[in-house]
Amino acid sequence: MNQMDDQARMAWLTEELNRHIYAYHVQDAPTIPDAEYDKLFAELQRLEALHPELAKLDSPTSRVGAAPIPEFLQVRHSVPMLSLNNGFADEDIVAFDRRALEGLGSPLGSPLDAVQEIEYAAELKFDGLAINLRYENGVFVQAATRGDGATGEDVTVNIRTVRTIPLRLRGANPPAVLDVRGEVLMYKQDFAALNARQRAAGQKEFANPRNAAAGSLRQLDSRITASRNLRFFAYGVGALEGAAMPESHSALLDWYADLGVPVSKERAVVRAAAGLLAYYADIGARRAGLDYEIDGVVYKVNRVEQQEQLGFVSRAPRFALAHKFPAEEALTEVLGIEVQVGRTGAITPVARLAPVFVGGVTVTNATLHNEDEVRRKDIRIGDSVIVRRAGDVIPEVVAFVPERRPIDAREFVMPTACPVCGSNIVKGEDEVIARCSGGWTHCAAQKKGGLMHFVSRRALDVEGLGEQLIEQLVDKGLIHTALDLYKLGPEQLAGLDRMAAKSAQNVLDALEKSKQTTFARFVYGLGIRHVGESTAKALANHFGGLDALLHGATWEAGIQLLEVADVGPVVARSITEFMSDPDNAALVRALRDEAGLRWTEGAHVQKAAPSPLAGKTFVLTGTLPNLSRDEAAALIEAAGGKVAGSVSKKTGYVVAGADAGSKLVKAQELGIALLDEAALLALLATSRAAAEPAIPETNQATSPAITEATTEATTEATTEVETHDKN
Repeated sequence: MNQMDDQARMAWLTEELNRHIYAYHVQDAPTIPDAEYDKLFAELQRLEALHPELAKLDSPTSRVGAAPIPEFLQVRHSVPMLSLNNGFADEDIVAFDRRALEGLGSPLGSPLDAVQEIEYAAELKFDGLAINLRYENGVFVQAATRGDGATGEDVTVNIRTVRTIPLRLRGANPPAVLDVRGEVLMYKQDFAALNARQRAAGQKEFANPRNAAAGSLRQLDSRITASRNLRFFAYGVGALEGAAMPESHSALLDWYADLGVPVSKERAVVRAAAGLLAYYADIGARRAGLDYEIDGVVYKVNRVEQQEQLGFVSRAPRFALAHKFPAEEALTEVLGIEVQVGRTGAITPVARLAPVFVGGVTVTNATLHNEDEVRRKDIRIGDSVIVRRAGDVIPEVVAFVPERRPIDAREFVMPTACPVCGSNIVKGEDEVIARCSGGWTHCAAQKKGGLMHFVSRRALDVEGLGEQLIEQLVDKGLIHTALDLYKLGPEQLAGLDRMAAKSAQNVLDALEKSKQTTFARFVYGLGIRHVGESTAKALANHFGGLDALLHGATWEAGIQLLEVADVGPVVARSITEFMSDPDNAALVRALRDEAGLRWTEGAHVQKAAPSPLAGKTFVLTGTLPNLSRDEAAALIEAAGGKVAGSVSKKTGYVVAGADAGSKLVKAQELGIALLDEAALLALLATSRAAAEPAIPETNQATSPAITEATTEATTEATTEVETHDKN
């Protein structure tokens, strides 16, 4: 490529990497696997080396991580917590050893063989959350996450609940100040037990131990952290006052052990590149048997004086390197591509794979997200594809292998009719997701999804009525709508698989209990598109009762909906379409009048405080990875913001996706804050947390639109720290 092409590519890489950094470090919700990030990062490094004059101040190569999330107080690190450069192949390790040898040549011109072999400390690269622990006169006083390397998040209260971390150091003469740096993580057995509890409670399971550890440590309620068995291993040092620095890294870890600070036993002192590679091979062979997850090993020049001589580059030490394991990938064949139908009619392509063992499980299916994603990756039936799991719950098709593509490979064709009900599949303007037009009255898949939503914990909360039971009831024709649930008898339930008289009666008792609810829960349980818990509460506050809502949601009176704080044009249209459907309106009334659902009519719940986004204007440009423009606009309006079509000085934020054009350029010229999809969702989540009152009968609101678009984007976490961090 010529220089102009390189410049454009560098700009794209910078924006893309910064987007992934924000998702990984701030939201605890990685958007791409580490291996893919590493490829992009290495490409940007290469281009910046070719064109140093084109490198930007916001380049990810000149910074570490991202800003701390706003819910926590910020802590300025006395000594920055830097990251590491990565090595992947054997030649990378040999080159690292050679550079260290060259760097340790005498500054006075002594021959290179003045240092013939370097002694290295080799240790594990833990997969958790990086932490700085401050001790003053031997007493633990503060803990902070790595954050952006200079400033982290204060998690002192939560860290105190981690039993493996000493609150007082051993020994008679502790240092005046000691910053211990290391990793908070969760053992595999503790992770399995936690997910078992999550399942039993009907709550979302964590994707992997790293995400569980980071999500647990970043809880605003330290009691939740205390309920989870977190561990800690030290591997570095920040500030040190009132004591001599040990002469080597291995001596530092031995000193930590004497002070009562946990350090891993899986460490060694080796010599030269051969010793490093032997350690890597040994740990790789034993990796599966370790009690915790690791994603590589770390090498550090052992002698502190040699570390000081080698020094640092802008973002990493020259004396250390992370040798990363390959992502857990496997090669398999695409046997077919089918589609699944979601609760709102969303059509999701799914690759049916020849069974392959990857990431610890046998994988036969992998989501392809949407039709555009299938086209972008050019996945065809018959292709040999690389599947990555790497500990994640949902397998991912990374790419096809071009040289293995058979001549009869068939392109995926999105069906025009729903595979479940035969209704037309449609895609709205600017929509990424295609949908079945049949609705719950015609489509069994939507019917089942809607019923599951209706009885879910945050809606009518019918305990014991799970997915398998709903499936059987619908398939046997015993229920068609939510009203039918309240007409079930013990004989009908007891005749189903895995149901006996007692369990059937328990379900009937739970249904009877659910009849006494709140209006907000009832509205949320209806499953109206774009209406999450927050909007349901706002509607309940505004209308106070069902008849008023039904009248206010007619096409003639629809303007009333725009008077509701959380409702904008997109959400209003969705509510009106739902309530104006005769079948929906009849069902809603029947649930009250026939089934006997009851709530306090006219008694408004406490009004929410004004949203921090009230009056803020957003402009959407480009294609977001998961949300359509309508969905993004609905979420913004539900949070009190406004969506405009053009950028001006009054614009508060510009939300930019792929192929953003002139609006992005103008925003940059005016200095307007830019958001990608991940940053938008984080801002909306913060806005909800600040604006909504605590209501005992339900948890914090989560919009179904967010849930549908970002099913894996919850409290998933990052692993950054001084030496053992992701990029």
